[in-house]
Amino acid sequence: MELELYGVDDKFYSKLDQEDALLGSYPVDDGCRIHVIDHSGARLGEYEDVSRVEKYTISQEAYDQRQDTVRSFLKRSKLGRYNEEERAQQEAEAAQRLAEEKAQASSIPVGSRCEVRAAGQSPRRGTVMYVGLTDFKPGYWIGVRYDEPLGKNDGSVNGKRYFECQAKYGAFVKPAVVTVGDFPEEDYGLDEI
Repeated sequence: MELELYGVDDKFYSKLDQEDALLGSYPVDDGCRIHVIDHSGARLGEYEDVSRVEKYTISQEAYDQRQDTVRSFLKRSKLGRYNEEERAQQEAEAAQRLAEEKAQASSIPVGSRCEVRAAGQSPRRGTVMYVGLTDFKPGYWIGVRYDEPLGKNDGSVNGKRYFECQAKYGAFVKPAVVTVGDFPEEDYGLDEI
């Protein structure tokens, strides 16, 4: 294959034909592009259809019998899912987090005004439209219809509708970032424009 260096203005600079040269030894600058000319004769997409590649397969039973596998190492070392104590601790922590989220979510009634204070985002006001478990992620989630188009959805995720609102007005957040109270809609003066 051949490599050619083009500048920001698509002007040809030089061929990159010195095998032992580093890229920095060429006049490369921000916005430059390297054009690759393939002379191998390979057809476009020839290597993308992996169904045509013969693969080595082994049954689960045969794999379990081998001693030189990652699975056998994990079992011997009691790591990952083969560490019963760690798994039990993780399950207990997950159950505790779920119970805490349930307690927080139970104090947030549907239909109430709220303010969402997520990390790294400015406070957003809206109305609580959904409280509960979802299919898209584990745990308790609060569905909020924002006053402004600051959301990510229309109340549905992955084809399942949880509540109704306009596109980009809906969002799902964790109960810990929701504060319920008397939060009137803010007037941004957008109607006067």
